[in-house]
Amino acid sequence: MVMSWIWTGMIAVSVIAGLFLGTGQELAAAIPQGAQSGINLAISMAGSICLWTGVGKLMEHAGLTGMLSRLLSPLLGKLFPSYRKDRSLACSLSANVCANFLGLGNAATPMGIQAAQRLAQHGNSQIASDELCRLIVLNTASIQLIPANVAAIRTALGCATPFDILPGVWITSICSTGLGLCAAWLLGKVWRRR
Repeated sequence: MVMSWIWTGMIAVSVIAGLFLGTGQELAAAIPQGAQSGINLAISMAGSICLWTGVGKLMEHAGLTGMLSRLLSPLLGKLFPSYRKDRSLACSLSANVCANFLGLGNAATPMGIQAAQRLAQHGNSQIASDELCRLIVLNTASIQLIPANVAAIRTALGCATPFDILPGVWITSICSTGLGLCAAWLLGKVWRRR
């Protein structure tokens, strides 16, 4: 609801500014051009998102997500103590982390929601547990090994080398995830004392 008001306000300010500054014709020409560019971008990204979502499903059916789950279990077990007790939670968390590794935020979201629901069942339904807060931080600031969606956008916009951003993506995603998890841990300790 709030976002719709923000977008409406931005559009209204743009139209008023365009009329006030005498650039109404340019604004009128830019509206259909922007809409066409948005549609072209969405269609070109759809193919890439379908490809990588399909790769994620193939990984799941081939047992690779199970193997990654076992590989990630020491780390996820420390971050989420409930991980070792609940097999369904372990599968959802592992699949969420794997999808985020591939840069598939769209595919990771349903698995993150399933994991959040499982974590909410383990804790108090009125207050978000420390584990649930860590999941939200981990899902939001995820480490990306292959930024598939960003590469799809760069390709759709005409970039010849869409994956040349990999070192920067790796550094920033590792730093943001590490700092986010440290902040969640620290705030969890401080909040508990109150």
